[in-house]
Amino acid sequence: MHDDLITRAKAWLEEDPDPETRAELAKLIDAADVTELAPRFSGTLQFGTAGLRGELGAGPMRMNRTVVIRAAAGLAAYLKSQGHTDGLVVIGYDARHKSEDFARDTAAVMTGAGLRAAVLPRPLPTPVLAYAIRHLGAAAGVEVTASHNPPRDNGYKVYLGDGSQIVPPADADIAAEIDAVRSLNDVPRPDSGWETLDDSVLDAYLARTDEVLAPGSPRTARTVYTAMHGVGKDVLLAAFERAGFPAPALVAEQADPDPDFPTVAFPNPEEPGAMDLAFAKARETDPDLVIANDPDADRCAVAVKEDAEWRMLRGDEVGSLLAAHLVGRGARGTFAESIVSSSLLGRIAEKAGLPYEETLTGFKWIARVDGLRYGYEEALGYCVDPEGVRDKDGITAALLITELASALKEEGRTLLDLLDDLAVEHGLHATDQLSVRVEDLSVIADAMRRLREQPPTELAGLAITRAEDLTRGTETLPPTDGLRYTLEGARVIVRPSGTEPKLKCYLEVVVPVAKHADLPAARAEAAALLATIKRDLSTAAGI
Repeated sequence: MHDDLITRAKAWLEEDPDPETRAELAKLIDAADVTELAPRFSGTLQFGTAGLRGELGAGPMRMNRTVVIRAAAGLAAYLKSQGHTDGLVVIGYDARHKSEDFARDTAAVMTGAGLRAAVLPRPLPTPVLAYAIRHLGAAAGVEVTASHNPPRDNGYKVYLGDGSQIVPPADADIAAEIDAVRSLNDVPRPDSGWETLDDSVLDAYLARTDEVLAPGSPRTARTVYTAMHGVGKDVLLAAFERAGFPAPALVAEQADPDPDFPTVAFPNPEEPGAMDLAFAKARETDPDLVIANDPDADRCAVAVKEDAEWRMLRGDEVGSLLAAHLVGRGARGTFAESIVSSSLLGRIAEKAGLPYEETLTGFKWIARVDGLRYGYEEALGYCVDPEGVRDKDGITAALLITELASALKEEGRTLLDLLDDLAVEHGLHATDQLSVRVEDLSVIADAMRRLREQPPTELAGLAITRAEDLTRGTETLPPTDGLRYTLEGARVIVRPSGTEPKLKCYLEVVVPVAKHADLPAARAEAAALLATIKRDLSTAAGI
């Protein structure tokens, strides 16, 4: 085993084009450091519907230039097999460690394969890349990003020509082409021949952001904004200036790109502590709302002042606020969300006489809904301009929520007042998550197996009226690894995360509310129910 491992590591070293990972690997081989080498060579990083994502470092189980060159070669072969013999591939990247290198390698591989490649001019938000694919009529797009993962990670996200992320069977077909790449020496990588785009694509994207707002709408809401050490700031500020909103007050410590994300444990607005600096800035400047993007700016977080304290709105709350705003503006078309998001969207759409669809988790599914007008997911992702960006877009979502806050401000009301109205109209839809991060992935598999073998019959004293194993698929959903429980007045979904080592449980309870005065009691009832469901579910899953 030991000799075999060293042999494989040496073979990898022979091909590695990156001096940094070569030095790292050579050191491990010289020291015969099996503890470090074994996990790096225990398999290969699997290419799935999120593309690739993993920790940076040498070896097939890490993100590095060798893995990226192979992935690009597999994607190029797949595109040619689909008839795109000289198609255009647009490549974008964020400001993480190695992102620019991975983008350049991808451009070289595409050029060497006879395809045309165009690279965005600098680190830019993921939605700009998603827009560029449709705008330029590309056959595919690649975004080098690990979104809101820890600093040591990077990733590789693939879009096809409709501007939405890949779904099965394309992911498996691309993976098969990657596996067929024998040696890096078989992959031509010229030093030039691709195009580096100028700012005209970004300008076209910014011109399109104006269209998400209603002509002549109020633009008075004041904001605090954090880019979370990512690439959102310049594009968001430009979009806000074009729209005529007051310039956001910036969280200076997090405004500029920094791949080490020094002020946050996890650069995800949902993680505890990530918004502390933004709230400090808000206490100083007293804005109408706080807005945060994640590092690649495809997600948008919103916080509001409640009883003198700043509180993050849940993704489901923002999702229903944007839906209500679009309905109020007379939007037509299908409203869509993933199964783990709040059922309130369905009620809002039904009342407005609009079509509504539920999809599997991820914008790769939401973006494919026919006639999509608006789609959202509870993990802070909102698609408010599907014709422009067929993916979540944290810039246009920020514009739209700020327009809504401005309209309410003119009436002497806030986003919280509108949430209260929605609760009285449709019932209080309260959501929560039980999310368990693990070091050992077998913990997740064990929990899923336990729930399948000994399914709970009730949670929080509410009988489970329907239990579905989503691996079998349903009438409207393709198969996925997940469990869905329908209870009297509640719903629970359990699934392994597709992008992180986490088991995620999504809980929702619906409490009828007759009038505004009943809201505090309904909130207390919902909170108690959610807490008990969480406890009972933990016990049932053994986590």
